[in-house]
Amino acid sequence: MATPRSPFDGTAGPDPDAAVYVISVAAELTGLHPQTLRTYERLGLITPGRSGGGGRRYSARDIESLRGIAELTASGIGLEGVRRILDLQHHVQALAQRNDELLDELRATREALAQALSQRADADRVPNKLPVLRSPGTSAASSVVVWRRSR
Repeated sequence: MATPRSPFDGTAGPDPDAAVYVISVAAELTGLHPQTLRTYERLGLITPGRSGGGGRRYSARDIESLRGIAELTASGIGLEGVRRILDLQHHVQALAQRNDELLDELRATREALAQALSQRADADRVPNKLPVLRSPGTSAASSVVVWRRSR
């Protein structure tokens, strides 16, 4: 993922997961009361970082999550409903990530199979002079059977 750039100096912007906003700033940015933020944390809807002294620090991603929670509650969804929606969103994200991993693995497996088949096709073009090592599908007339007489 590309790092956001500051429009002012061309340098990289802050990490969206960097916990930099104190609770009063987070409350102002989201339009929520600080006590509401504490309640959301207590209910497990949000998990802000902590400073060395134990104060809450919110990241830009936390601010976006809080705005989403505020939209859901403003539309009439209760906090348990919000919790369930957030759990389902996290589950969908995890499944999408796993699906991407499986697609990458499938792509790599298909490439390896194509390469192996290509190498085998190249090897099949060279005549094999040992009858026991001929590839399957050769005529039975040219097959050799080896056995040992039991005593």
